[in-house]
Amino acid sequence: MKKVISTVLLVLMSLSLVACGKNEDDKKEIIPQSSQMKSICELATMDCYYHNVAKYNEEDASGIWLWKKDRKFWIEYAGVVTVGIDASLVNMEVKDDTVTITLPPAKILGCKVDESTLTEDSFIVAKDSAKVEAEHQTAAFQEAQDNMRKEAEKDTVLLASAQQRAQKLLEDYVNNIGACTGKTYTIKWVYLDGAKELQEAETEWRIE
Repeated sequence: MKKVISTVLLVLMSLSLVACGKNEDDKKEIIPQSSQMKSICELATMDCYYHNVAKYNEEDASGIWLWKKDRKFWIEYAGVVTVGIDASLVNMEVKDDTVTITLPPAKILGCKVDESTLTEDSFIVAKDSAKVEAEHQTAAFQEAQDNMRKEAEKDTVLLASAQQRAQKLLEDYVNNIGACTGKTYTIKWVYLDGAKELQEAETEWRIE
């Protein structure tokens, strides 16, 4: 099970107020800045909260011959996956009234199991299981974290939504600068490998 929460940004409003607060001569010199776009991308992230159950199974973990036992237990866990754009790959060029923005695909920026959700009740050991030690719980914890990342990486809708969110915020930023300076900018998008596919997937998803 997952729940997605988007980080709400006030940065666009702040940048617009700064631009609109200047005198008319200063406004003419204001153009969209690549550094501010990178800042927007760093903040334009989506947090996806997962609550799953992972299974740990190690065959013939203890005993000999007919008395061998498997080590089997389950771990219930919660964690968060952060999805967004790699700001270092965002580029922008301004030529007259055309703004060209290079956009990378959205990706998993972070993945972490919430250790505070792990208690004694989080681990359910099978009755016939071999003894479960701390090292086995640690291995299960790492596997749960890896599985959470893999699940998010396969979620095209999640990745496409995160990319669209960043793209919309960048577009709003350029348009807000234009509104404050009396210019109408045309935005041209250049998609790096993978970004175009996510953009098309997001469009198809909205149509459906």
